Amino acid sequence: MAKGHSFLSHKLHSLLGLFPIGLFLLFHLTANYQATHGAEAFNQTVGLIEKVPLLLIVEFVFIYIPILFHAIYGLYIAFQAKQNVGNFSYFRNQMFLWQRLTGVITLIFIVWHVWSTRIPKAMGVTVNFDMMADILSSPAMIVFYTIGIISTVFHFSNGIWSFLVHWGITVGPRSQRIATYFTMVVFVVVTFIGLRAMSAFIL
Repeated sequence: MAKGHSFLSHKLHSLLGLFPIGLFLLFHLTANYQATHGAEAFNQTVGLIEKVPLLLIVEFVFIYIPILFHAIYGLYIAFQAKQNVGNFSYFRNQMFLWQRLTGVITLIFIVWHVWSTRIPKAMGVTVNFDMMADILSSPAMIVFYTIGIISTVFHFSNGIWSFLVHWGITVGPRSQRIATYFTMVVFVVVTFIGLRAMSAFIL
Protein backbone atom coordinates (compact mmCIF):
# COMPACT_ATOMS: atom_id res chain seq x y z
CA MET A 1 0.00 0.00 0.00
CA ALA A 2 2.82 2.41 0.93
CA LYS A 3 4.70 1.63 -2.28
CA GLY A 4 1.55 2.13 -4.33
CA HIS A 5 0.89 5.47 -2.65
CA SER A 6 4.50 6.55 -3.27
CA PHE A 7 4.23 5.49 -6.92
CA LEU A 8 1.07 7.55 -7.45
CA SER A 9 2.54 10.54 -5.61
CA HIS A 10 5.64 10.35 -7.81
CA LYS A 11 3.47 10.23 -10.93
CA LEU A 12 1.35 13.17 -9.78
CA HIS A 13 4.45 15.12 -8.79
CA SER A 14 6.02 14.75 -12.26
CA LEU A 15 2.70 15.43 -14.02
CA LEU A 16 2.02 18.64 -12.11
CA GLY A 17 5.56 19.78 -12.86
CA LEU A 18 4.55 20.03 -16.51
CA PHE A 19 0.79 20.46 -16.38
CA PRO A 20 -0.08 23.05 -15.21
CA ILE A 21 3.10 24.40 -13.55
CA GLY A 22 5.38 24.09 -16.60
CA LEU A 23 2.75 25.59 -18.89
CA PHE A 24 2.29 28.47 -16.49
CA LEU A 25 6.06 29.08 -16.44
CA LEU A 26 6.11 29.34 -20.24
CA PHE A 27 3.06 31.61 -20.21
CA HIS A 28 4.50 33.80 -17.43
CA LEU A 29 7.88 34.27 -19.12
CA THR A 30 6.22 34.92 -22.48
CA ALA A 31 3.99 37.55 -20.87
CA ASN A 32 7.02 39.14 -19.21
CA TYR A 33 8.83 39.10 -22.55
CA GLN A 34 6.33 41.71 -23.74
CA ALA A 35 8.37 44.15 -21.66
CA THR A 36 10.99 44.02 -24.42
CA HIS A 37 8.47 45.95 -26.53
CA GLY A 38 8.16 48.67 -23.92
CA ALA A 39 6.34 49.48 -20.70
CA GLU A 40 3.00 50.02 -22.41
CA ALA A 41 3.07 46.58 -24.08
CA PHE A 42 3.82 44.89 -20.76
CA ASN A 43 1.15 46.83 -18.89
CA GLN A 44 -1.42 45.97 -21.56
CA THR A 45 -0.56 42.28 -21.22
CA VAL A 46 -0.94 42.45 -17.44
CA GLY A 47 -4.24 44.27 -17.93
CA LEU A 48 -5.56 41.47 -20.15
CA ILE A 49 -4.56 38.85 -17.59
CA GLU A 50 -6.28 40.80 -14.80
CA LYS A 51 -9.54 40.63 -16.80
CA VAL A 52 -9.65 36.81 -16.65
CA PRO A 53 -12.93 35.83 -14.89
CA LEU A 54 -12.46 34.49 -11.36
CA LEU A 55 -8.72 35.08 -11.67
CA LEU A 56 -7.96 34.44 -7.99
CA ILE A 57 -9.73 31.07 -8.07
CA VAL A 58 -7.96 30.15 -11.30
CA GLU A 59 -4.61 31.07 -9.75
CA PHE A 60 -5.22 28.95 -6.66
CA VAL A 61 -6.56 25.90 -8.52
CA PHE A 62 -4.09 25.85 -11.40
CA ILE A 63 -1.01 27.55 -9.92
CA TYR A 64 -0.70 27.85 -6.15
CA ILE A 65 -2.12 24.46 -5.07
CA PRO A 66 -0.19 22.47 -7.72
CA ILE A 67 3.01 24.34 -6.85
CA LEU A 68 2.43 23.71 -3.14
CA PHE A 69 2.06 19.96 -3.65
CA HIS A 70 4.96 19.82 -6.11
CA ALA A 71 7.18 21.76 -3.70
CA ILE A 72 6.32 19.76 -0.56
CA TYR A 73 6.70 16.38 -2.24
CA GLY A 74 9.77 17.64 -4.10
CA LEU A 75 11.43 18.57 -0.80
CA TYR A 76 10.61 15.10 0.51
CA ILE A 77 12.31 13.58 -2.54
CA ALA A 78 15.27 15.94 -2.24
CA PHE A 79 16.02 14.88 1.33
CA GLN A 80 14.98 11.21 1.10
CA ALA A 81 15.91 9.98 -2.36
CA LYS A 82 19.31 8.57 -3.30
CA GLN A 83 21.14 8.78 -6.59
CA ASN A 84 20.30 6.01 -9.06
CA VAL A 85 23.91 4.87 -9.37
CA GLY A 86 23.03 1.45 -10.67
CA ASN A 87 20.33 2.62 -13.07
CA PHE A 88 21.71 5.69 -14.83
CA SER A 89 24.99 7.13 -16.07
CA TYR A 90 27.24 9.58 -14.23
CA PHE A 91 25.73 12.43 -16.28
CA ARG A 92 22.17 11.45 -15.36
CA ASN A 93 23.11 11.16 -11.70
CA GLN A 94 24.53 14.70 -11.86
CA MET A 95 21.27 15.87 -13.42
CA PHE A 96 19.42 14.07 -10.62
CA LEU A 97 21.47 16.01 -8.06
CA TRP A 98 21.04 19.36 -9.83
CA GLN A 99 17.31 18.75 -10.19
CA ARG A 100 17.05 18.57 -6.40
CA LEU A 101 19.30 21.57 -5.79
CA THR A 102 17.51 23.76 -8.34
CA GLY A 103 14.20 22.65 -6.87
CA VAL A 104 15.15 24.18 -3.52
CA ILE A 105 16.52 27.34 -5.17
CA THR A 106 13.41 27.63 -7.33
CA LEU A 107 11.14 27.32 -4.30
CA ILE A 108 12.99 30.14 -2.53
CA PHE A 109 12.78 32.25 -5.69
CA ILE A 110 9.05 31.63 -6.15
CA VAL A 111 8.28 32.48 -2.52
CA TRP A 112 10.20 35.74 -2.82
CA HIS A 113 8.63 36.59 -6.19
CA VAL A 114 5.11 36.01 -4.84
CA TRP A 115 5.94 38.00 -1.68
CA SER A 116 7.26 40.97 -3.67
CA THR A 117 4.57 41.04 -6.37
CA ARG A 118 1.35 39.12 -5.57
CA ILE A 119 1.15 40.08 -1.89
CA PRO A 120 1.46 43.84 -2.67
CA LYS A 121 -1.18 43.32 -5.39
CA ALA A 122 -3.55 41.82 -2.82
CA MET A 123 -2.98 44.95 -0.73
CA GLY A 124 -3.98 47.22 -3.60
CA VAL A 125 -0.63 47.90 -5.27
CA THR A 126 -0.74 47.87 -9.08
CA VAL A 127 1.36 45.22 -10.79
CA ASN A 128 2.99 46.97 -13.74
CA PHE A 129 6.27 47.70 -15.49
CA ASP A 130 7.32 50.22 -12.84
CA MET A 131 6.92 47.65 -10.05
CA MET A 132 9.32 45.21 -11.73
CA ALA A 133 11.71 48.00 -12.69
CA ASP A 134 11.80 49.09 -9.05
CA ILE A 135 12.48 45.53 -7.84
CA LEU A 136 15.29 45.12 -10.37
CA SER A 137 16.84 48.51 -9.62
CA SER A 138 19.08 46.75 -7.10
CA PRO A 139 22.18 44.90 -8.41
CA ALA A 140 21.59 42.25 -5.72
CA MET A 141 18.08 41.64 -7.06
CA ILE A 142 19.40 41.35 -10.60
CA VAL A 143 21.78 38.61 -9.46
CA PHE A 144 19.03 36.94 -7.41
CA TYR A 145 16.55 36.98 -10.31
CA THR A 146 19.19 35.75 -12.76
CA ILE A 147 19.97 32.77 -10.55
CA GLY A 148 16.26 32.23 -9.91
CA ILE A 149 15.29 32.25 -13.58
CA ILE A 150 18.13 29.94 -14.65
CA SER A 151 17.38 27.58 -11.76
CA THR A 152 13.65 27.51 -12.49
CA VAL A 153 14.11 26.88 -16.20
CA PHE A 154 16.68 24.14 -15.56
CA HIS A 155 14.33 22.46 -13.09
CA PHE A 156 11.52 22.63 -15.66
CA SER A 157 13.64 21.45 -18.59
CA ASN A 158 15.27 18.55 -16.77
CA GLY A 159 11.88 17.77 -15.28
CA ILE A 160 10.59 17.11 -18.81
CA TRP A 161 13.19 14.33 -19.14
CA SER A 162 12.13 12.84 -15.80
CA PHE A 163 8.46 13.05 -16.79
CA LEU A 164 9.08 11.19 -20.05
CA VAL A 165 10.92 8.41 -18.19
CA HIS A 166 8.46 8.10 -15.29
CA TRP A 167 5.48 7.93 -17.63
CA GLY A 168 7.11 5.30 -19.84
CA ILE A 169 7.34 7.53 -22.91
CA THR A 170 11.13 7.25 -23.29
CA VAL A 171 12.11 3.70 -22.37
CA GLY A 172 15.27 2.87 -24.31
CA PRO A 173 18.70 4.56 -24.30
CA ARG A 174 18.17 6.10 -27.76
CA SER A 175 14.86 7.76 -26.90
CA GLN A 176 16.27 9.01 -23.61
CA ARG A 177 19.31 10.45 -25.41
CA ILE A 178 17.04 12.27 -27.87
CA ALA A 179 15.01 13.55 -24.92
CA THR A 180 18.21 14.87 -23.36
CA TYR A 181 19.05 16.87 -26.50
CA PHE A 182 15.48 18.16 -26.69
CA THR A 183 15.46 19.32 -23.07
CA MET A 184 18.82 21.05 -23.57
CA VAL A 185 17.29 23.06 -26.43
CA VAL A 186 14.28 23.88 -24.25
CA PHE A 187 16.60 25.06 -21.48
CA VAL A 188 18.58 27.38 -23.78
CA VAL A 189 15.52 28.87 -25.50
CA VAL A 190 13.39 29.40 -22.39
CA THR A 191 16.35 30.75 -20.40
CA PHE A 192 16.96 33.31 -23.14
CA ILE A 193 13.31 34.38 -23.03
CA GLY A 194 13.40 34.71 -19.24
CA LEU A 195 16.67 36.64 -19.02
CA ARG A 196 15.82 38.85 -21.98
CA ALA A 197 12.48 39.69 -20.34
CA MET A 198 14.24 40.49 -17.08
CA SER A 199 16.74 42.75 -18.82
CA ALA A 200 13.90 44.83 -20.23
CA PHE A 201 13.03 45.99 -16.70
CA ILE A 202 16.58 47.11 -15.93
CA LEU A 203 16.67 50.81 -16.67
